[in-house]
Amino acid sequence: MKIDQDIKVAVDAVVFGYTHGELHILLIQQKFGSEKNKWALPGGFVKNDESLADAVNRELIEETGVAANYLEQLYTFGATERDPRARTISIAYMALINPDNITLKASTDAVDAKWFAIKEIPSLAFDHQTILEKGWQRLKNKIHYQPIGFELLSTEFPFSDLENLYQTILDRKIDRRNFRKKMMSFGILTKTNKTFKPSSGRPAKLYKFNLKTYKELENKGFHFEIKFA
Repeated sequence: MKIDQDIKVAVDAVVFGYTHGELHILLIQQKFGSEKNKWALPGGFVKNDESLADAVNRELIEETGVAANYLEQLYTFGATERDPRARTISIAYMALINPDNITLKASTDAVDAKWFAIKEIPSLAFDHQTILEKGWQRLKNKIHYQPIGFELLSTEFPFSDLENLYQTILDRKIDRRNFRKKMMSFGILTKTNKTFKPSSGRPAKLYKFNLKTYKELENKGFHFEIKFA
């Protein structure tokens, strides 16, 4: 049977970052085409000689200057009218990085690259709002079965930063006492001898992740039932 098919394959990246107490998304401003000057997720077409993972890593570096240490495949988007340029299927990926550790550099198809707070996202090109929402939902689900924080927080942090990270991702207030008790029971945090002195309030001890235990839980998965306030 003859198959008449003319479909292009693309990759897009939902890159989450956590800074200034808020969850952020990395976006690029389109340089060309019908979506020119609109904000979009980093991404582009897959070359004939590269894998999907290689393609998304290449597009991230080319358009934003970011090399992500953590990437996982998210979902495939294939609505027939999702891209006005051609019939295009996009394989989306999710990445977690610490924005404080990188310098953005827009290039190739991007005019600009910028972090946006999750609740201040502009109108996005193509179906990228749908892709973003799918990524955020994956992140919300993920924190119940896999530890989150190593890629997003500083090397050393007050416990309140970890609490706020989870509350920000879930967009709900958590039971802080229950959260602390359960989180400490996993053995993924080590208290340092250093102290954080906020502009107001009492000083707080700094923690760091026990990388060995963290990675073990990350690979095996864990069940973390979060109670809300």
